[in-house]
Amino acid sequence: MAGIEEGADRVAELAKSSGRTIAVAESLTCGKLSAALGAAPDSSQWLRGAVVAYSSHVKHQVLGVPDVPVVSETAARAMAAGVRALLGADLAVAVTGVGGPDPQDGEPAGSVWLAVEGPAGTRTRHEHFDGDPTEVLRQTVEVAFDMLLAALDH
Repeated sequence: MAGIEEGADRVAELAKSSGRTIAVAESLTCGKLSAALGAAPDSSQWLRGAVVAYSSHVKHQVLGVPDVPVVSETAARAMAAGVRALLGADLAVAVTGVGGPDPQDGEPAGSVWLAVEGPAGTRTRHEHFDGDPTEVLRQTVEVAFDMLLAALDH
């Protein structure tokens, strides 16, 4: 992907042209993903909102993540389902992971789980990004946009 702004603009274009709405649940990225989408063209027409669930408590209590490690496929799936239902969106994207420098939940720094949920089901992806926390966050947002674009393209 060319970059965060370009990715957000592409998501905006496809969401608007398809008439679908998007919701975001993010932990690792702590608002970076939703802020980029909110800055994209016509976001008020297709962006339903976001939940920044940085703490495990919020993941469990607000988004319905079961009692599992919060850096896991199960958590990412639950976050996407939870925010989609909470905000009434057609599609939802969720990200959870370890920015570093220390491991978390038995996962090394750079380990990221992403999920996109929509009417066609849920797709997940596990990545292990290299770099410092800033680089891990950038790569996470770009992959989240790629996943949203794939879902919007169907």
